[in-house]
Amino acid sequence: MKMEIRIGSRTLGQGHPAYVIAEAGSNHNHDFEMAKALIKAAAEAGADAVKFQAFRAEEHYSKHTPGFTYLKEQGHQESTYELIRFLEINRDWHAPLIEYAKSCAITFLSSPCDKEAVDQLGNLNMAAFKVASFDLPDIYLIRHMAKYGKPVILSTGMADYADIKAAIQACLHEGNENVILLQCTSLYPAPAYLSNLAAMETMRKAFDCPVGYSDHTTGDHISLAAVALGACMIEKHFTLDRKLSGPDHGFAIEPPELSEMIRKIREIESAIGDGIKNGPLKEEKEMFEKGRRSLHTKRAISAGESITRDDICIKRPGYGISPHSLESLIGMTVCRDIPEDHWITWEDIKSR
Repeated sequence: MKMEIRIGSRTLGQGHPAYVIAEAGSNHNHDFEMAKALIKAAAEAGADAVKFQAFRAEEHYSKHTPGFTYLKEQGHQESTYELIRFLEINRDWHAPLIEYAKSCAITFLSSPCDKEAVDQLGNLNMAAFKVASFDLPDIYLIRHMAKYGKPVILSTGMADYADIKAAIQACLHEGNENVILLQCTSLYPAPAYLSNLAAMETMRKAFDCPVGYSDHTTGDHISLAAVALGACMIEKHFTLDRKLSGPDHGFAIEPPELSEMIRKIREIESAIGDGIKNGPLKEEKEMFEKGRRSLHTKRAISAGESITRDDICIKRPGYGISPHSLESLIGMTVCRDIPEDHWITWEDIKSR
């Protein structure tokens, strides 16, 4: 498996900035102009990619599928099949939306849920494929995506080790090692306490591939925590307005919030640093000199006198000898007058 993967012009993996996907999903509400507005807003917010979903109700859900509780609680009384049919994207939009995304300098991605959608998007040279958590068991769909040689992003909500391994093996069967795993909780919205961000490291060690987080919680704080824990990718549901009608608007973030989340992500990444502890930073020089403690005189000491323990105290600033050397300083002879309450330097001292 590859630990570094390229999607378009961006490299993903440890040591690289997290790849941020604004998950538009079906929040276009069957409106082409709204889909374009989502792309533009995601680009302006600084996202690396904007992602939609390509499904067809007839191939996606049985007509006999019971309704989901969370959808009924939102007021959706129609059958699951009818709701999914309403949320379908017009596949004629794909080509113009991909071109529009290019003009906005953002990558267009999609979760294709059937082979026809995979082929259409693959032939349009889409930069990567995304597999929704619900589709993870469909290794035949995953193999079909993997044939195109593009990175395959696997969401792992509800999955166990065997599910994830089988999906990865489906990619490897087609010679595709460009796999990214996303920790995910398949609830809408998902409570923070079920996020299980520690699973990212578990999957990274188990499968030796880049790992990120697909976030269904409200707010941005869990995504930010995921970045601090090493997520190479963040996928966050995104809408133009949470008040719009549709199942995924209510828990999504709006454009100003997406922009702020990305700003915080980049700030967190800059704060992680290289882990090396090697003394003061150049920016800390003044604090190091004036704020650290060093050895000072309790009384005025004249040239030729020997220093006793009672002559020394430890206080700021740090211009003097380090407190670590206090014991070795005792008994040494002063070679020049040192005022009371003044730091002691090695230039003030003669050897024994």
